[in-house]
Amino acid sequence: MAFSSVSAADLRRKIAKVQRFLSVSLSIANAHTVDFYTRDVWRSFVAASPEEVLTALSSARGRTGAAEDTSNLNENISFGFCDTTKKLVDVAALLRAAKAHSLAGLEVCVQREAVMDTLRMMSADAQDGVSDGAVVPDEFMNSKKAHEVPAMSEVVAGLAKCCKAKQVIDVGSGKGYLCSFLSLQYGLQVFGIDCSTVNTHGAQERNRKLKRFSRAYQRHSRVESNQEVSPNDTSSRNEEEERASQWHRAPTEHKGTATEDSERDRSIGQVENHASIDVEGHMAEVQSCASAEPAINDLSITNGPRDGALDSAEADSEGTFFTALSPDIMEQATQRVSPSQLSLEERERRKRDNLERKARDGRGNTDNRNLFSPLTSYVTAETELRTLITELEDAVMVGLHTCGDLAPSTLRMFVAKPELQAVCSVGCCYHLLSEQFDQDGQDCETAVYGFPMSQYLREQACFCGRNARMSACLALERVSVGGGLPMESLFYRAVLHVVLRDHYDAHKSEKRVGNVYSKASSFVDYVRRALRKLDLDESKLSDSVIQSYHDLYSPRMSEMVAFNMLKVTLAPCIEGLILLDRLCYLKEQANVSCSALVQLFDPLLSPRCYAVVGIKRRGTS
Repeated sequence: MAFSSVSAADLRRKIAKVQRFLSVSLSIANAHTVDFYTRDVWRSFVAASPEEVLTALSSARGRTGAAEDTSNLNENISFGFCDTTKKLVDVAALLRAAKAHSLAGLEVCVQREAVMDTLRMMSADAQDGVSDGAVVPDEFMNSKKAHEVPAMSEVVAGLAKCCKAKQVIDVGSGKGYLCSFLSLQYGLQVFGIDCSTVNTHGAQERNRKLKRFSRAYQRHSRVESNQEVSPNDTSSRNEEEERASQWHRAPTEHKGTATEDSERDRSIGQVENHASIDVEGHMAEVQSCASAEPAINDLSITNGPRDGALDSAEADSEGTFFTALSPDIMEQATQRVSPSQLSLEERERRKRDNLERKARDGRGNTDNRNLFSPLTSYVTAETELRTLITELEDAVMVGLHTCGDLAPSTLRMFVAKPELQAVCSVGCCYHLLSEQFDQDGQDCETAVYGFPMSQYLREQACFCGRNARMSACLALERVSVGGGLPMESLFYRAVLHVVLRDHYDAHKSEKRVGNVYSKASSFVDYVRRALRKLDLDESKLSDSVIQSYHDLYSPRMSEMVAFNMLKVTLAPCIEGLILLDRLCYLKEQANVSCSALVQLFDPLLSPRCYAVVGIKRRGTS
C-alpha cells in the first residue's frame, strides 16, 4: 500500500514540466538584488512596467481555484517570456504558469491526515504507543514549534508503529523539542544528534526539566479528577503541583518577577534572538535560541520579536527581504565541523561526554521507553551509527528543519543503513545546499552534494543556482496575506553599490557592509557608515553628492518592489524542484516500498511545511 498514487514515471514527467518552466523563468530568481541598478536588472529581464506587474500580482492574488497553464497559446511567448528577447512580456501568463508548476498545482503532495489514515491501516495489529499523560506543547515552546512538533510527532510515531520500531534518531536535533515530545508523549526511545555541544547540553537539561514537569503535571491532573491523595504525600506533591501550575499558566497570566520570568524562559528554551548571517553578500535572518552557538560565517545577534514581518531596520541586504516575508524560513544553521577538522583533545572530549551521558542515563533508569539521549557528533551518509549508538535497534530517522546538505544526508543514511526502517525529513536553508553541477553542466567535483539527488536529474546535470535557492526560501503564503517588504533597506544597499562602483571601484569587495541600516538616520548617514565599515575614504564624497544618488534612483524604487514580488511568485516552483528531486531519489531505491511528499504544517505558521517520508521494504534491511 502506497501513500500516494504518484508513480516514479509520473513523478519524472512532473519534474520535467517544472524544469521546462524554470528553464525560461529561473533567470529572474538568480538575479542579485544588490546588483539591481549597477546591472539595470529590471530592463534586462522585464519588458513591462512595474505598475503592470504589481497590478497583475494584485489581481491574481484575489483569484482562487486551479491554475490553467495557457502559456503555449502564443507561439512566440513561453510562460509569459518572449522567445526572442527572453524578457517577461505577459505577467498574467507567468503567474498562471507559476501556480500550475507549484507543488499544489502539480498535485503531488499528500496531506498529513491521509498519511495517518494509511499508516493506521498498515499497522492495525500493532500496539498503540501513546503515553497516558499528554504533554501540552504550548507550555514548552513558542507558537511555531507548538504547531510543528505535535504534527510531525504524530507522523513519526505512526511510522514507528507501522515498522514496529521503538527507537527514533533525530538528526540536527538542536534544542531537542521534537525529541522530548516523542519521548514523553509516545514513549519512544529517542537519540538526538547535533554537532553543537551547546545544543546537546541544553537539550539534555531542558529534557530533564520537562520530565520533572510532566510527572508533576500528571499528578496535578489526577488531583483535579478527585483522585485520593495520601496525607503523607501532600506536602511534596503540592510543591510539584505548584511548580507545574506555574509552567502551565499562559504567558499573560504569569505574574512573576522579571528575574523569575527570565529564568523560566531560559530553562524552557523560549528566549530567542535574531541572528543576521552575511553569506557571500546575502543577508539571512535566522531564528536562534539564546544559548546557541554562532552559526556560519559572520554572525551578529540582536534581540527581536518572533512573529510577522520584521522591522525594515533589521538588516541592509538582500536576504532581509526574504525573511521579512518569513522570519522563520530557516532554523538555526549550526556550524558543522567535520571530525577531521577537530583537534585530538576535542574528539576525546566529545567521546568522553557521550560515554558519561550513557552512564548517567543507565543509572536508576528502569523505564527506557522515556529515554531521550542527546549526542554530539557530525554525521554524514557515511557515518556508522552503531559507533554512536551501541544499543541501536530498528529505528525511524527524522529531521525537523535540517539545514542545507544535512537533509539530503538524512535521506542517504536512511537508504544506506539497514537499521533505519523509515524516514521523515523536513529540510530548510536551501541556499546552503551544495550543487554537483555548475550552470554549464560541468561537474563541480564536490565530495558531498545536496542537489540534485536523483539519478534522473543527475543524468541531466541539473543546475539551480545559489540566488535561486535563496529565493526558494521565500514564503508566498505570507505575502499573499499582506506580509510587508522592507524595501528601503534593500534600496539603500543597491544604490550604495552604484556609489561604490562610481567612486571607489570597490563594488566587488569581499568586505561586507553588514547591518548598518538600522543605525542610520538617513541615506547619507547610511552611506557614510557603510564606507567606514569598508575602510574607504568617506571624505571623497560630499553630502550633496551622496544625496544626489538617492534622488536619482528613488523614482525607480517601484522596479525593485515589483521584481522582488516576481521572485516571491517563483519561490514555490524552485522549492518544488528541490523537494521533487528528493522524492524521486527515494522512488529510485529498490529497498524503499513507500514514499511521499507530505504537507505537515500550515505554511502561514511554518513556511517550510513539506516532509519527505519513506518506508523500507520488509526483509530488505
